[in-house]
Amino acid sequence: MLALADDLSGAAETAMALRLPSRIVLGAPAGGLRAEGGSVALPAAGECVVVDLDSRQLPANDAARSVQSAVAAGAFHGGLLFKKVDSLLRGNLAAETVAYAAGARGVVIAPALPVAGRTVCGGVVHLRGVPLHATDAWRAEGRPPPRSVSHALRGVPTALVPLPVVRGGALADHLSARFAQGRHPVCDAETDEDLNLIAAAAHELGPDVRMLGTGGLASAVGRLLAPTPDPTLPRPRGTTERPLLVVVGTAEPTATQQIEQLTAVGARHMPLSPGELTRAPTGRLDITPIGITVVSLTGPVSPAASRELVATLASAVADVAGGSDLVLTGGETARRVLDALHITQLRPVAQIHHGAIHSRTPDGRCVVTRPGSFGEADSLLRIARALRPETPHPDSVHPESVHPAPSSLRGEAP
Repeated sequence: MLALADDLSGAAETAMALRLPSRIVLGAPAGGLRAEGGSVALPAAGECVVVDLDSRQLPANDAARSVQSAVAAGAFHGGLLFKKVDSLLRGNLAAETVAYAAGARGVVIAPALPVAGRTVCGGVVHLRGVPLHATDAWRAEGRPPPRSVSHALRGVPTALVPLPVVRGGALADHLSARFAQGRHPVCDAETDEDLNLIAAAAHELGPDVRMLGTGGLASAVGRLLAPTPDPTLPRPRGTTERPLLVVVGTAEPTATQQIEQLTAVGARHMPLSPGELTRAPTGRLDITPIGITVVSLTGPVSPAASRELVATLASAVADVAGGSDLVLTGGETARRVLDALHITQLRPVAQIHHGAIHSRTPDGRCVVTRPGSFGEADSLLRIARALRPETPHPDSVHPESVHPAPSSLRGEAP
């Protein structure tokens, strides 16, 4: 199987969901994916290669070309194809879907993610029962969210498949009828069982029918193709041999609570406003990771400046990361940090909680990636305790034993 994602946290989520021996590739090389030789070979029998195309923030035409190139390589190889999309419908959804559909009989589209409270009803994405366009989930996008999946896929001929049809027992026939009309079915789904039905019907129709969806649909495909998880995956092992550097590059409101739970067990926190980061001498951070250290962006960040700011943060983090293990929240942040560290492949090890994927680099470093919008208030603490089992519970830490970082580590302007 060859799976494609438009950001790194989504690629890692997909690799774990598919339950197959997997490699996560941070972008195809200039020469494209290759069947033999080179550092990024196409998947072998029984293996999945998940490619982070890093295309979410690209211009639409460039994003489409990256998908087109990867699909051509996968189709030539004769393997199964899967396309991961954002459950909030962000990114170049329409342009990438057109490229992904080229040469296929049709594409089955299912963007629900029930485990995160994201369902599709009447072709509209809902977040815990509230329509996406009525939430503030797109506050960092600088534009209004789409009112439906078909709205996000403007220019792509789609047809709604309502929930009674998904559950009606003749879904494969219904999908075939939509393909005959030249339309790509958008399937309602509220539960993992709904996604199981969608994955099974699409798979029944053969390899010229492709699937496009979230990690929820990837999990359904994984349950279909590999009913039991891959037993050869190495189990995660905590260690104190390396510092743990946590980089929070998300504007989600829950990030503050997540950081507070880590500092409550003794982690050092270096909050940086955009101004402090850009004023740092030559982009350097005045910090040496020891134990558990958290670096985060604070304050408002304009959408127009976010990419440049994340790139600056990543460069600064890479400069001090040394041999640290890493926890990276937000797909854009994760990719930029690993690019700065010249890390091009990851092997998934375990899922700590949904979307928080523990991987290893070729040199043995632990890396946990997680979408910025995922995780409850204890997310970062759970991740830290998975990597460092000796991390105490917040209730066991006396206030006098927790020392704040000195001013030079708190991101104060020089």
